[in-house]
Amino acid sequence: MGTPPSGGVLANAGTTSPPTVAGRVQIAGGPLTLRYNFDGGVRRPIIDPNGRYQLRPLGQNGGRLRLVPQNGGLAVAYPERCHLARERDCPRAILEGPRDDALNPGRRPVRYGASVLMTHADLADGANVLQKGYSVGGVSQFKLQVDHRQGRPSCVIAGQRATIYRAEPAMDVADGRWHALECRRTPNRLFMLVDGALRAWVPVPPMLSIANAEPLRVGGKGAAPGNDQFAGAIDNVFVSIAGERPSPRPAPTR
Repeated sequence: MGTPPSGGVLANAGTTSPPTVAGRVQIAGGPLTLRYNFDGGVRRPIIDPNGRYQLRPLGQNGGRLRLVPQNGGLAVAYPERCHLARERDCPRAILEGPRDDALNPGRRPVRYGASVLMTHADLADGANVLQKGYSVGGVSQFKLQVDHRQGRPSCVIAGQRATIYRAEPAMDVADGRWHALECRRTPNRLFMLVDGALRAWVPVPPMLSIANAEPLRVGGKGAAPGNDQFAGAIDNVFVSIAGERPSPRPAPTR
């Protein structure tokens, strides 16, 4: 057996996002899937197995990410929940990729998600797991989060109009165990699955398009204050556009 990958602290690539590359926003030209299991260790770049779209750690106020053991591999541990009087003084850290418009699903079906480990000590009013874009300002977005202090996971999508669509089950995933969270947008619905089971869905307009110049971010909407910092651990991040997997269906009633 080979030597297992090494955990430890990831070196920050900077404290702020690099300037957004200018240019007209495009959408995915065809199917695309990205996956990250973080098992390469601290000495290798965090990159999709297909060799594209590197995620880089960003941190402020001493915020650092660590790779920690998880089920024979590694997961990303985020800074502990901060309770300083001034939130802007808190340590913050996220993973962020470059701009890549191939991750814009437009109106295509898209699946995205991650596995998370949280306790109630990790909760806050907002804890973003992964996202691309923003839900305000006409930017558009797809996002997975564990919101509120009840540990409720939710899937969110938004187009260029003000309406935000959220699928949120009334359940608590901040129980100290790993949970697989998945969001699926079909032409007219947004589904939330937890550990493979359908837990919530909402209708969405078929014409809603998600396309923005923002990078994929994991663990927060940036490294600046008010970033909806995630606390806990994240593993098995994925985004899949126009996949062939069928939409989940509610279990039949008896």
